[in-house]
Amino acid sequence: MSNEDIAVVNFREYLRIRTEQPNPDYAKCKEFLYRLADELKFEKTSYEFVSGKPIIVMTIRGINETLPSLLLYSHTDVVPVVRDMWKFDPFAAVKDKDGKIYGRGTQDMKSVGIQYIEALRRLQKIGKKNFLRSVHLVFAPDEEIGGKDGMQKFVDDESFKKLNVGFVLDEGLATEEEACKVHYGERSPWWMIVKCKGQPGHGSRFIEDTAAEKLQRVINSFLAFREEEKTKLQSDPKLKLGDVITVNLTKVEGGTQVNVVPAELSAWFDIRLPPTVNYDDFEEKVKKLCDDAGNDVTFSFILQTRSSAITPMTDDDPWWRAFETVMKEEKCEISKEIFPGSTDSRFLREVCEFITF
Repeated sequence: MSNEDIAVVNFREYLRIRTEQPNPDYAKCKEFLYRLADELKFEKTSYEFVSGKPIIVMTIRGINETLPSLLLYSHTDVVPVVRDMWKFDPFAAVKDKDGKIYGRGTQDMKSVGIQYIEALRRLQKIGKKNFLRSVHLVFAPDEEIGGKDGMQKFVDDESFKKLNVGFVLDEGLATEEEACKVHYGERSPWWMIVKCKGQPGHGSRFIEDTAAEKLQRVINSFLAFREEEKTKLQSDPKLKLGDVITVNLTKVEGGTQVNVVPAELSAWFDIRLPPTVNYDDFEEKVKKLCDDAGNDVTFSFILQTRSSAITPMTDDDPWWRAFETVMKEEKCEISKEIFPGSTDSRFLREVCEFITF
């Protein structure tokens, strides 16, 4: 351990902090990040719009604080683990003989948070302690469960407005290709429940107008549309995953016991829509699919976002020009894409320029 680079040491320590949903150890995480801020003499503060879910902000004041600032974003929470599927303890940050580090959060996205901090540490070592603009590092608490208690509330608060943010960097996607993916927009998540009500009865009879028959029609129609979008993607080499609509059935529930025909069944769908989609038209399509399945078929949304914000990626945009210039200097090829998933960037992109990388 003593021979490891400080960046690796801190990364592994960060991974060992149990911040998996649904019960992240935010207190220990905050203590760790505050310690790093103190080491590097960064200003630090935190905001809690929901008790126990801190947004941590580190700041390096710029020479000219009136200029729009740069915000480096990451989130501290990680998704749950299925322990039996892991070769090593996902919270032990094991490093094997080849130097590979195993742990929940290695990619999404504790690695990025540490990269921000350690890049600034290295700049300090070569004498670069101040910048023309202010730089803020923001660590959000609940991105993996929708961000509603973290960044969604933060961007609407006066404390965020005071940061005077002009440009934001956030998480991108790992890739095995030569080109690094740069995302200028992202798909909007629609998480929905379709409920089908029908006639209940005993399992020994042919009951008419059952919930199951309606549910079958719903599932068939949604998955038929899924196949259309999949074919569209596969037939056009210019399209990326973020350019099409994905639909996935994620949960089916209902019923009381094996010999009773249920009065209600429901299907849960995860739908992701690119910012080029007309959201009103698509909701009408969903309504028609449900109406066509029969009477007493309704739908509701657990989460429905409608983000059409796209970051400019043209030479006349100073933020993009600065980013692209550095990438060219480093001989780093880039691929401009719509982010296929959903992140906290949907909140930030509404108020400032933003790319994920």
